[in-house]
Amino acid sequence: MPCWYNEIPLFTATSRHYVDRLFDPDPENVLQGVIDMKNAVIGNNRQKANLIVLGAVPRLLYLLQQSSSSLELRTECAVVLGSLAMGTENNIKSLVDCHIIPALLQGLLCSDLIFIEACLRCLRTVFISPVTPVQLLYTDPTVIPHLMSLLSRSQHTQEYITQIFAHCCKTPEHQTVLFNHGAIQNIAPLLISPSFKVRMQALKCFSVLAYENAQVSMTLVNVLVDGEQLSQVFVRMMQRDKPIEMQLTAAKCLTYMCRAGAIRTDDNCIVLKTLPCLVRMCSKERLLEERVEGAETLAYLMEPDIELQRIASVTDHLVSMLADYFKYPSSVSAITDIKRLDHDLKHAHELRQAAFKLYASLGSNDEDIRKKPILESGVIELLCSLTQSDSPALRVNGIWALMNMAFQADQKVKVEIVRALGTEQLFRLLSDPDTNVLMKTLGLLRNLLSTRPHIDQVMSSHGKQIMQAVTLILEGEHSIEVKEQTLCILANIADGNTAKELIMTNDDMLQKIKYYMGHSNVKLQLAATFCISNLIWNEEDGSQERQDKLRDMGFVDILHKLTQASDPNLCDRAKTAMQQYLA
Repeated sequence: MPCWYNEIPLFTATSRHYVDRLFDPDPENVLQGVIDMKNAVIGNNRQKANLIVLGAVPRLLYLLQQSSSSLELRTECAVVLGSLAMGTENNIKSLVDCHIIPALLQGLLCSDLIFIEACLRCLRTVFISPVTPVQLLYTDPTVIPHLMSLLSRSQHTQEYITQIFAHCCKTPEHQTVLFNHGAIQNIAPLLISPSFKVRMQALKCFSVLAYENAQVSMTLVNVLVDGEQLSQVFVRMMQRDKPIEMQLTAAKCLTYMCRAGAIRTDDNCIVLKTLPCLVRMCSKERLLEERVEGAETLAYLMEPDIELQRIASVTDHLVSMLADYFKYPSSVSAITDIKRLDHDLKHAHELRQAAFKLYASLGSNDEDIRKKPILESGVIELLCSLTQSDSPALRVNGIWALMNMAFQADQKVKVEIVRALGTEQLFRLLSDPDTNVLMKTLGLLRNLLSTRPHIDQVMSSHGKQIMQAVTLILEGEHSIEVKEQTLCILANIADGNTAKELIMTNDDMLQKIKYYMGHSNVKLQLAATFCISNLIWNEEDGSQERQDKLRDMGFVDILHKLTQASDPNLCDRAKTAMQQYLA
């Protein structure tokens, strides 16, 4: 018989032996059994899973809660439960299902510090797991104030409790509960603790408390820590000699306070400290997670403020640093740790998403800045290359970013986008099987075809292909949204000085416009009516000839019917168009 056949029952038998010892009538044997179990499960996930399956958890919890159990036994039970919690997510689920959280919270009422610390350590491990419902911390209203009272007991209680708060503060309601029970006053002194772990967890607490919360942020501005303003404590924590995690979290605290209106955007702590710190986090020397968090936080900080966008755009080559986000990882040699490379390859999309957010934020309010992310950094070529990706999500993001860049852009930027993308790729995207890609491509085309000189220039170069693409979409099996966007593009073309002739000389296209004016969907009727309105506008050269041709084709009769339409927008648009004939 092969030897491996005997190993599995033997392993289970050993595990069974550990559990059986928990039921020994002699308390000393039980204690020794728990200590032996503790040593057996360290770093051994298989042993942990076996013990859970064999029912060790309910017995350990029973012993932990018995007043007749010695403090040493209760403490060792908490330690073993904490070790079991450090296994897989399934382990955590099993522990939570056995009601470990209320049992441990009850244990915190004991006066013995070592036992309290063991319970808190286990609670911390359970609560930081993504599978644990954070609401379990808030079920009993006496829990939060009791945890606040335990903060002063030791550095360990401070570390574990602040870590629990930082992970379990997920909603405005959670923020309010913690705020009302004195979180700010109790946690602020911990920012100058001699323990780095305590300082770090306290800082994380403030970042989750302040996020989109004006009440917390306004209170934080007036807090003094050892005679120093809290904002200045955060500024010191952003210094280059501090650990990256601390710099980044302190920057998030100040960012959230600024966005909540507690700190002005032109305050030195934002302009000279927070913004440069976040830009540093975007450099390629940082780990992927740090770059993602840095870019997303920076985007959030400057989103509503043009001046911050201007400063960021000229700080430490930010724009060219962002271009690297799309090339990541550029070479295997840059990352010697194979596990890290594998992890980063799987999460590289998060880096690109963060860069998209930051580009959108940088160029959201100022045309000069937008010309600078775009033309100087070579990002257009990168975005255009993304549109050729096999991943629909990457194609969508690439074309979406190009669409935003083309919005109200000057001709130089638009020409560069069309040149870099190439007409072949543009028309390939217009037949993309993914509806999101198609919609964003139509959005890009619509933005390229805005303002008359731009419309005429683009159509003079690419008019034939664009009209072919419009025809194919209007004839194809597409959604109402896609066809509406396409008709809006046609309305833009109809607004050009010379471009409108590409519609007027195309009877097939005119018949399609007529068909959509009589469509059952009001959005399509409205978009088609816009086309005709632009074609017959009185103040433009050749308007009389265009009006005559369209009257002969029956458009006046259709417009007359639409003036009686039940939809007020459609009715008004039709009346406006009819007035061109009466003027």
